[in-house]
Amino acid sequence: MEQGRAHGSASPQQHGPGPSGGSGTSGTAPEPDGLCRVPEQARGEHTHGEVPVAGPVRRHSVRAQVLNALRDALVSGRLVPGEVYSAPALGERFGVSATPVREAMQQLALEGAVEVVPNRGFRVTRRSADELAELAEIRALIEVPVMLRLARTVPAERWAALRPLADATGAAAALGDRAAYADRDRTFHRAMLSLCGNQQLVMVADDLHRRSQWALGAPAPRRADLVADAAEHSALLDALTARDLTVVRSLVREHFTGASG
Repeated sequence: MEQGRAHGSASPQQHGPGPSGGSGTSGTAPEPDGLCRVPEQARGEHTHGEVPVAGPVRRHSVRAQVLNALRDALVSGRLVPGEVYSAPALGERFGVSATPVREAMQQLALEGAVEVVPNRGFRVTRRSADELAELAEIRALIEVPVMLRLARTVPAERWAALRPLADATGAAAALGDRAAYADRDRTFHRAMLSLCGNQQLVMVADDLHRRSQWALGAPAPRRADLVADAAEHSALLDALTARDLTVVRSLVREHFTGASG
């Protein structure tokens, strides 16, 4: 049902100054190949005669795009666990200043994806097997009883409306696109849990879900693994539609106790 381990190869890159703008060095670190440059419009660049977007709005737009790109790089493994990356160096890769990168990294630090290294940058967090097991246990405590309650109360047509989301995870899995799969997997889970009407629960569960997906330095899941995980979405919808509580309980618990994510 989800993809949680992601790690890919990367080429070396010399660290730039740390987030504080100092000149501290940290040796070399893998270059996050494939990071997309922020579109010129989002960076606030404009031709003669155009009115530039207001500063706060533009900065928020750039920060959001950088944050999304960094999340994709974490899930796909282009940002390597244990390595330190400086905001100025990443900013050069994105074609933006260090400020939106630093702000995005601060958000990722709150989410547990990176940790601040004073005067150097941000280190990508490593997830141990024990940490993943703890995250899975907490998620199970939240999601299993919620899904069983929903199985008893939600009409079949509401589950049918989620089929396109399940199909989207299958499409990403078939392409072997780990970043797209992670995003669509969370979308599917959020849509299911939102039927309980408790948005605080949805936000907590989504945060735990995202934390379980960050790059771990372990071998990337095979495309076949992603396809198998995606198939569980359809199987779960079948069981929920039929109100088969035994199968629902089995699918959800098996996912949290035995899935690779």
